[in-house]
Amino acid sequence: MSRPLDGIRILDFTHVLAGPFATRILGDMGADVVKVNSIDRATGVNLATHPYFLQFNRNKRSLALDMAQEASRAISRKLCDEADIVINNFSVGVLKRWGIDFDTVAETNAGVIYAEMSGMGDTGPWSKFVTYAPTIHALSGLTHLTGVPGREDIGLGFSYNDHQAGLHAVVAILAALEARNRTGKGQRIDMSQFEVGVNFSGPSLLDWFANGNAARPTGNKLPYDHAAPHNCYKCADTIDDSIENERWIAIACMDENQWQAFKNVMGNPDWANSPQFNSAAERVNASDELDQAISAWTLDLEAAEVMEQCQRAGVPAGIVQNGVDLIEKDPQLAAYDFFQPMEGEHPEYGTMTGDRLPLYFSATPCDDYPRTRELGEDNAAVLTDWLQMSPEEYRVHDESGLLK
Repeated sequence: MSRPLDGIRILDFTHVLAGPFATRILGDMGADVVKVNSIDRATGVNLATHPYFLQFNRNKRSLALDMAQEASRAISRKLCDEADIVINNFSVGVLKRWGIDFDTVAETNAGVIYAEMSGMGDTGPWSKFVTYAPTIHALSGLTHLTGVPGREDIGLGFSYNDHQAGLHAVVAILAALEARNRTGKGQRIDMSQFEVGVNFSGPSLLDWFANGNAARPTGNKLPYDHAAPHNCYKCADTIDDSIENERWIAIACMDENQWQAFKNVMGNPDWANSPQFNSAAERVNASDELDQAISAWTLDLEAAEVMEQCQRAGVPAGIVQNGVDLIEKDPQLAAYDFFQPMEGEHPEYGTMTGDRLPLYFSATPCDDYPRTRELGEDNAAVLTDWLQMSPEEYRVHDESGLLK
């Protein structure tokens, strides 16, 4: 059965996470994604055995091209002519130096769509900055806004903005494909990962423009809504009192009905009926006392038991899950077969398991997840399919050292 993007060809020059995550989604939805890499660039997170690479480059074919050589750039130029989409998250100007920038390729491939997702975008005083998720988080304000009061040195840890940039790139590419369906013309998409991060600061920016209030780190508390309790609370440890075995639960009462229901779950303790907890605004003002009292209640309880009791009463609550919880214990993910074995044995790791695309299409299901390929594993297939390269021509290129 066909998938939504069957027949779409993507030439993928991305690396690390943001770009590969975008092309993984498009590959999961059926696009023929050709991942271009080389032995010189296949280091660190770009190494085919690195967890990042294995995670974000499934459902793609691997083409090794030594882009330092003019002959390899000539091959890439031909590939660009056959592509529907060319995507990269290099610093500005790399594709131009290789002679495969949008303006050059569009002369011979009018329908090509270029997605260029650099850290800072194409212009401006910071356009040449080298960026990774931690620097984008810091510059965009996300580190500041997600920190804990009094601790300006902490914030988002994992690559949140990389994932968001990848999703933005997918949306932009699908929109450009729709525009091409109507006009027959491709276009270039200039996306700044920095601006993606700033977008998530919207309420804080509005508060500054409208009221002159500078946002401060708020931890687990809501900066613009009166809601309490709204925090994470320690529960009984699973094995011992070491940090890795700590169990926590998040509880968020967003209205008075939920607060009353939560009081019932706790057995209507006397402290919960104190006047300082009568309204959301009063609970927010007394949030430290409220959190201490709830923590005393949860401390000796099983996190799963608290979650089930709260949810049965209509109180939003969820265990702070770790990787083992998600993979081995989560009944919701198990019901959806969210973690699935990838197709094909990996030469080094054997059968690999990964998370599925969290989108379920009724008419064009996306249930195929071929394993991540090794560097250059699909050289012959790609050059034959895309360029109709003869066996003899391929042999010459291979022996010349271009395909590495």
